[in-house]
Formats: sequence, C-alpha cells, structure tokens
Amino acid sequence: MNETPKIIDINGPVVKASGMGVYKVRDMVLVGDMKLIGEIISIDGDIATIQVYEETQGLKVGEKIVSTDIPLSVTLGPGIIGNIFDGIQRPLENIYEITGDFIAEGIGLLSIDKSKTWKVEMLVKTGETVTAGQVFATTQETSFIKHKILIPPNVSGEVIEALPSGEYNLEEEVLTVKDEDNKIHKLKLYHTWPVRIPRPVKYRMPISKPLVTGQRVLDVFFPIAKGGTSALPGGFGTGKTMTQHQLAKWSDADIIVYIGCGERGNEMTEVLEQFPELIDPRTGKPLMERTILIANTSNMPVAAREASIYTGITIAEYYRDMGYHVAIMADSTSRWAEALREISGRLEEMPAEEGYPAYLPSRIAQFYERAGYVETLGKEEGSITVIGAVSPPGGDFSEPVTENTKRFVSAFIGLDKNLAYIRHYPAVNYLTSYSGYTSLIKEYYDENVSPELMKLRAKMMELLSEDDKLNQIVQLVGEDVLPNDQRLLLEVAKVLKKGFLQQNAMHETDSYVPLKKQYEMLKVIDTLYDNANMAVKKQIALVKIKNDNIFEEVIKMKYDIPNENYEEKFDTLNKKIKNYYADLIAKNQEE
Repeated sequence: MNETPKIIDINGPVVKASGMGVYKVRDMVLVGDMKLIGEIISIDGDIATIQVYEETQGLKVGEKIVSTDIPLSVTLGPGIIGNIFDGIQRPLENIYEITGDFIAEGIGLLSIDKSKTWKVEMLVKTGETVTAGQVFATTQETSFIKHKILIPPNVSGEVIEALPSGEYNLEEEVLTVKDEDNKIHKLKLYHTWPVRIPRPVKYRMPISKPLVTGQRVLDVFFPIAKGGTSALPGGFGTGKTMTQHQLAKWSDADIIVYIGCGERGNEMTEVLEQFPELIDPRTGKPLMERTILIANTSNMPVAAREASIYTGITIAEYYRDMGYHVAIMADSTSRWAEALREISGRLEEMPAEEGYPAYLPSRIAQFYERAGYVETLGKEEGSITVIGAVSPPGGDFSEPVTENTKRFVSAFIGLDKNLAYIRHYPAVNYLTSYSGYTSLIKEYYDENVSPELMKLRAKMMELLSEDDKLNQIVQLVGEDVLPNDQRLLLEVAKVLKKGFLQQNAMHETDSYVPLKKQYEMLKVIDTLYDNANMAVKKQIALVKIKNDNIFEEVIKMKYDIPNENYEEKFDTLNKKIKNYYADLIAKNQEE
C-alpha cells in the first residue's frame, strides 16, 4: 500500500514531501491543508521537492499533498485581454474582491471568468474534418481584437457534433471531435497549455519586417524586428520602464503582453494605473483593449515570479497562433534570474558565477528562443517579439544576466546613466548598442521609406563615432586646437544628438514619429553637414558657418514640423540651408 504523501521539510517556498514516488516531475500539486499551489521539481526515491507559488507561512510538517496530475498550465480562451494577472495567471481584480489588498494563501487556481457568455460564430459543421491549430469559432473579445478559438495543438479528426452560432460560456462543450483512434474530444471555448512547453508551429519564417516603434533611435539606428529578440539593459534611473511603456503604446504590434517581473510595487502600481487610462493612438480606444498585464511585484512569492515569464510567453504564443503580431515586454529579467538564484540556493544546488545556478544561460536561451516569425498550424502568419529589460546591479554590463542575455538576443539597446543624468532620453548609448536586424530589414526600408536611409544611417553612425574620439581630445587639450572641419563635425553631432536621438515622450508631436518623417529629419541634418562642410573647404570662418538660427531651427524641427503633411516644410528647410551656405560662399568669393 502506497504511503500518503506528506510534508517532511519546509524551507521558504521549497517543500519536501514523502510518499511521492508515483508522481511525475512538473506535476502541479496542492500543498497542505490550505491547498497551496505548487509544482514538483525533483523526485528522489519517494521524496519529492516542490516549489510553492504562494506564501508558505503557517504550513506544518505532516500536512498532506494532493496531485492534480497536470503540469502548471494556463487557461487560454476569450477574456484574457484587458485583464491583470499574477505570475500564475490568477486575475488580481478578482483576488482583490475576495481577499482585499493582499493575496491570501490557498485561494486556489483562479483564471479567466468561465461563467461570462460570449457571442460565438461557429465556423465548422458536423461531418467536417478539423486539424490541429485550426480556427473553429470566433468571438469579438474587444472592439479591436477578434478572438479566434483554436482546435488544441494535440487534437484533430472528424466533427461529430457542432453547436450552432450563439451565446455560450467557456464551460459549454461547443464541438465534439473524433480522432483517428476513435477517441472523443469535447472542446470548449478554452483549452489549457503547460507554460514550460513551447506551443508548436508549422515552420519558422525568416525575419524581414521591423517592429515600427516611432522612436527614432530605435527605428533608424538600432531597429527591432518583428519576431526578433531585444535586450534593454540599464542601471537604476536610466529609463527602462519608460522606454518599454513607449514601445507598448506606439509599436505596431497587434497585442502587447507586459510582464512586471519582480519590480517594485510602486513602479508596478504606476503601470496598472496608467495603462487602463492610455488611449491607443491607432484605434482611439483604451490601450487595454489590446494589452495583457502580468504583475508579480518584488513582495509577491518568489516562485511565482520565476513562473511569470513562462505564463506571459505562453499567452503570447496563443495569440500568435491566431495570426496576431505580439510584443512581450519583460520588466525585468534580472529579477526573474534572482528568483532562480533564490530557489536554487534553497534547493542546495551548486552555485555558479555570482551565486546564479549553472543552468542560468540555458534558461535565458529557452525564454528568448520562443520568439519568432512563424507560419502557425492554422496556416496564419504570426510573430512574437521579445523585449527584455535587464537591471544590472550598479549598471555593470559584465554581470552574468546581462552577459548571457547578450549572447541570445540580436538587438542590444544599452541605456547609459551618463546620458540619463544629462536628461538625454531615451538614454540609448549609441556607441555600445547594436542591432543584428539592419541587414534583414533593409529591403523593407528600401521599399517603404527610401533606398538612401541605410546609407544615411551608416554615415551618421560614423559621425557619432568620430565625435566620440574628438571629444576625448577636446577634454585633454580643448577645442581650439582642432581644425575647422573637425570642429564643425562636433557641432553637427550635437544637432544629431539633440534634434534626432533625443525624443520627448511627453510631447504631442515628438512622442511618436512616422518612419518617413524620421528619414526626412535625418536628410535635413545631412544637408546641413554637407553644405556647412563646403563652406569650411572655402576657408570661411566657423563663426559665420555656425549660424545659430539655422542650427536651432534644425534641432527644433522635431517639435515644429507636424507628423502629417510635412513634405513642404522639409523642402523649405532644406532650401533655406542650401541658400544660406550658397550665399555665404558667394560673398566669400567676392571678397
């Protein structure tokens, strides 16, 4: 006779239990009299180690363990969008109604509201054959998102019963499918999926389109691609969260999944208060109509923080499978790695660099590998773009989480505390940041913006690099020793930094800039540089070349020129620059 599973050891969120030999690793269990949610992470003989996703205060040795026989899974169906979940997909608003300000132990695994009715349009009939990943019904989840209800990835066969279109709640069986083995599958408007297992796709497609963010330093200099991976590292106060807010608000993804992973409670409160009030610039409706928030603050159970990343990316994969382009903001993966470190320490595993577990690189890789541009099982095109914020202690980019993240992402957008201190936002360090996507999306930019954009980008990157070298000389010996062409380069670099790379998130016109306007702005700066350079070659005094009014007008074009019908204003500004320097050169020749 099997021994009843019982707790024999409690160490924070890590619990050991005897009599567990018949269970499987990764099974979800209910721990103790309060039925806390936990997951089996290792079994040695009949002793299992369980990580508990709730506070274990009050748990006692000898209390029973009950297995659910399923791994930690999320519920996937209509009602996810616009919701705010904790790290294991429990809706925080519902929990607040039940328990008040703090999450009480043992409230169970709540998820989306299964009693709410949805107006469902059925797309399949009795007698038809359905395949894994096929859309069998739709419902309008929000005014912007049509929720496509999918045949689960592990089900296919003949429809033996299909209910007509109508109003149903999530628990009603709307479709009955018989597979090749004559096994009957009764499908509801939702299905569950284990969070640690990536959802299958038909095949991964090559990356070829940018995630257009409206942020000039990203779109032109360090582009993020749809289906790509990007790291956003930066020390305290460099603007990681603000940059991610801008990306969530303005990027051309269909759906945003924002994971607040181990961040400070007050910072997360700001997100939770601001997001429901934000208006989506594309639809004119609340941004929450295409946003899912997962909040797991630093005072919430540490094991749930480790799971929150997987919960978020599984939900993202579900919407990708419908053919949507999803962007995930993970803020921050450093806190997630700290949760791994804490649990690893309690499990008495051998620590590696800075106390992190030896498997930290593989866990980071597994997370970022779930991004991609794919053809889904239902023959739709969809993508997941992952933008992970990293919070290195003291802004040290050589620490393990930043270093390992750098290995697995293709866009590294480093935020610089020195730029943040001089109020240059976004504080993207244009010398240490890079993007591996520029060559992959060049064709898109050539067709949709201009074939000249990438050449112009390369020229401006060279200018910034030269500016950095010259600034080091200036700090040693002063600017007066430099020849005029180099002094001009320093002045134009200032215009590029202030007028193009610096962007005001609070300004109505400057908060978001269309791609074509970004190109026109860069062209104006290039026109200024080329024409001023011609004047330098004619030996004209730099005081005359650096016309304060023209330089100031170029810097302020980001505010003064609107985002629509801007062509004429850019033409006028370009002509003004050319005419001024042509007149200057002509007068100089007369003298």
